[in-house]
Amino acid sequence: MLMSRTFLPVMRETPSDAQIVSHQLMLRAGLIRQTAAGIYAWLPLGLRVLRRIEAVVRREQDRAGAIEMLMPVVQSADLWRQSGRYDAYGPEMLRFADRHGRDMLFGPTNEEMITALFRDGVRSYRDLPRTLYHIQWKFRDEVRPRFGVMRGREFLMKDAYSFDLDEAGGRASYDAMFTSYLKTFAVLGLRAVPVRAPTGPIGGDLSHEFHILADTGESEVYYDAALDAVDLSDPDAPATLRRLYAMEAEEHEKVLAGAGCPVPAERLAKRRGIEVGHIFFFGTKYSDAMGLSVQGRDGAPVVPLMGSYGIGVSRLMGAIIEASHDANGIIWPESVAPYDVGLVNLRPDDAGVRAAADDVQGRLEAAGKSVLHDERDARPGEKFATMDLIGLPWQVTVGPKGVAAGTVELKRRATGEKAELSLESALARIAG
Repeated sequence: MLMSRTFLPVMRETPSDAQIVSHQLMLRAGLIRQTAAGIYAWLPLGLRVLRRIEAVVRREQDRAGAIEMLMPVVQSADLWRQSGRYDAYGPEMLRFADRHGRDMLFGPTNEEMITALFRDGVRSYRDLPRTLYHIQWKFRDEVRPRFGVMRGREFLMKDAYSFDLDEAGGRASYDAMFTSYLKTFAVLGLRAVPVRAPTGPIGGDLSHEFHILADTGESEVYYDAALDAVDLSDPDAPATLRRLYAMEAEEHEKVLAGAGCPVPAERLAKRRGIEVGHIFFFGTKYSDAMGLSVQGRDGAPVVPLMGSYGIGVSRLMGAIIEASHDANGIIWPESVAPYDVGLVNLRPDDAGVRAAADDVQGRLEAAGKSVLHDERDARPGEKFATMDLIGLPWQVTVGPKGVAAGTVELKRRATGEKAELSLESALARIAG
């Protein structure tokens, strides 16, 4: 992609209304623009990152055995009346009437809809277990949207729902998603802390939130410092993490008021956290309310047990930036970067340099790398500042001296390391 052909409205100054780093950098790097309070347009660079995050989430869900589908964003209020949640959910739900006067809502979550769809599509124990998921836009009318995509009103979510015949199967599905979430966040370059959490309006008695530890997190997390030493690549890591203490501040206070914290004071750590995922096991709450049952192995009806598993896909972009940036801008993990390489042409008016830069772009793309080529007539300092701001993993610079010497300058964004290399050596290092 040529820089002159894309739409990348970067900003030199930090917007005064952006309070946290991720919001500031997403605006400055031309990833998003606000269109209303808590509602954002995703500009081309931001959309590329969002789609790559979505792809990682989808891949790990598929590997966990979940089956993708797609449910509508608008739901009938009648579904929510069946479960008893329509009046109880609160003002965050955006409600409206269609032209025929029927009560509708913009879905904040999908427990009711998936239960109705599954109820109408299964008959026997042979149809279980199943875990279904979708990735869809949602709307919650937050009273004070803030922090950009971290606390917006419109957001992209991955929701999965499991259906099992018995308690053991339901907890096995829950454990599979617990493990899948740890893998997902690790691929995204994030270290997530699973925090035992209240179930809230979703229901049930087993729930974990996944928090990315960051100074700008919206909640305080108390946890056993032994969590920091757990190797997430270890197959036993999920079981180890579930044994170690981690609580949000409010729940931690309840523990202190009861039996007391089981973690010695010298090992108890406190950090702020960004919630990026939440999983629940709520048994038969929705299947009972909405008449879901199947024929069991003995012919008698069985009410399936359910779980619900959410990941904030659009929120993850903010969390990644909070966890990976420096004074110059974003540092994208390679797994989600909008382009693999930023190519800087220092002299686009020089035919030799222009031909060399075009050749570099062609060879990078032939090697399977996506390239953002800055061939604009702009000052070198402006080009370098833009590349650092948008945070592509690699920067390749082509200029007159390098063309004469048969070299390019290669920079690793994460470390700032630079080297003058032949194009072949640069390609090998990028392929790494």
